[in-house]
Amino acid sequence: MSSSELNAVLKKLNMTPSQLIRRTETDFKRLQLDETAVTEQQLLDAMLMHPILIERPIVVIGEKAVIGRPPENVLGLL
Repeated sequence: MSSSELNAVLKKLNMTPSQLIRRTETDFKRLQLDETAVTEQQLLDAMLMHPILIERPIVVIGEKAVIGRPPENVLGLL
């Protein structure tokens, strides 16, 4: 996924990188992303380099998107 693609998905979700990142993922702490001084751009860069950090699944239909967990979230897009 490219930076522009991830930014487009974030816009469709109406979320920031800090809202989409998986904080429970091992890489989150290993990369020291839990520090208070980490910027949204740094989180975005980390998500691009380590896609496992991105909350998923993400369902995109047209100009709208939702995180598919719980699955009921997807019903609003259909």
